[in-house]
Amino acid sequence: MTTWPILSVTTFLPLVGALIVYLSRGDDEAAKRNSRWIALWTTLITFAVSVILVMRFDPGNPDFQFVEKANWLATGITYHMGVDGISLPLVILTTAVMPFCIAASWKAITSRVREYMMAFLILETLMIGTFSALDLVLFYLFFEGGLIPMFLIIGVWGGPRRVYASFKFFLYTLLGSVLMLLAIMALYWNGGTTDIPTLMHTAVPRNLQTWAWLAFFASFAVKMPMWPVHTWLPDAHVEAPTAGSVVLAAILLKMGGYGFLRFSLPMFPLASHDFAPLIFTLSAIAIIYTSLVALMQEDMKKLIAYSSVAHMGFVTMGIFAGTMQGVAGGVFQMISHGIVSGALFLCVGVVYDRLHTREIAAYGGLVNRMPLYALTFMVFTMANVGLPGTSGFVGEFMTLLGTFKVSIPTAFFASFGVILSACYALWLYRKVVFGALVKPSLASMKDLTLRECVILFPMIALTILFGVYPKPVLDMSAASVQQLVNNYNTAVTAVKAAALLQ
Repeated sequence: MTTWPILSVTTFLPLVGALIVYLSRGDDEAAKRNSRWIALWTTLITFAVSVILVMRFDPGNPDFQFVEKANWLATGITYHMGVDGISLPLVILTTAVMPFCIAASWKAITSRVREYMMAFLILETLMIGTFSALDLVLFYLFFEGGLIPMFLIIGVWGGPRRVYASFKFFLYTLLGSVLMLLAIMALYWNGGTTDIPTLMHTAVPRNLQTWAWLAFFASFAVKMPMWPVHTWLPDAHVEAPTAGSVVLAAILLKMGGYGFLRFSLPMFPLASHDFAPLIFTLSAIAIIYTSLVALMQEDMKKLIAYSSVAHMGFVTMGIFAGTMQGVAGGVFQMISHGIVSGALFLCVGVVYDRLHTREIAAYGGLVNRMPLYALTFMVFTMANVGLPGTSGFVGEFMTLLGTFKVSIPTAFFASFGVILSACYALWLYRKVVFGALVKPSLASMKDLTLRECVILFPMIALTILFGVYPKPVLDMSAASVQQLVNNYNTAVTAVKAAALLQ
């Protein structure tokens, strides 16, 4: 049994690192070097501590583990932390991706390096806190707090239209979250507590369920992002620095899916069942429409950003299917997409660092100069397509399987997304990697450096490992997913039975 507050240590260790970065002094170059190394070591140590969580986690126990609780505010709002099989994979994904982000920024970021590293470390604390919080107010603070460092990362270190993109990102996500705050207040008045495990077992009146579900949906749909509130994402991705895009795609998007799993399904099961057709419709539109939009893109980052919206459509579709395969597939797809999409943005960053353009037309024939890069990019492209043997296939197949049990038309239309993803992903790969090396600017392109190999090769290993052997992720989440699905189905069945008796 863990006697020390391991979850709080994992959550707030990056914040301590940010403080050390702030206090580090020296001349300009020394300060930059120190900031990079402090940030890297902080993220690596945080990851190491989070691995202890995995080693001590009991996958057979569906309840929250590593629970920490302390009085905080007088009105019954507590500092309550804990993880289960749904949140722990996302905590590990966060701690695992952050060292890659710091390493990817090593040479790309040369101005205000200290502030940049501090922003990333603070963001890591807020992201881990979001996945670990077991109090509604605490969750809201972490969830919303993450907006600030990301707003600064895009707005200060982004591209030419960074101010527009950062304000659009901030306003979209804040607007949805204001409605969620109202729903949190309503739940507090109804249940007399903001404790999430208690509220999961507190009856919520049917009318309140509907309105609270819509309020939470407004926030999580923007964060996912679901069609049609996805338009902030391509702009944010294009303008964000490479590491900013990686965090956005790999982790911040998953907060929406996590919110559906933690709040919408367990607290508002009847509303979730009633609104499932709406989610299926929006998910199917997102999968097909954004895949078609991706086919028309001229910017590499924008194409991958639209592909993220399509892949998140599979997640929402699987979650609201309310079946074991659908929900488990949704959790797995979030982890898989976090690795694959993050790696694709890193691959774009590799060529952007050399040529300083993301226009697809500027490239061609890179396999002649960068064979190692071509191989790496190919693995992640195939995973993005959902090729069997890669992690992308497992998540998509499970969500389609889970949805097929509930809504055959939704699964039918979503299947077209698999075909369309092959169209845009292979088109991008052919344009960038194959063909003749005719452009003079590409003649001096160098292959992957040792630092880039260290960043990308572990991601290749994970993509193939989880594609061939998805058991570690599925086993970790199985008990919690089973409990969630059972409670959801029990609530829905009880209402149907009551309706028949009337």
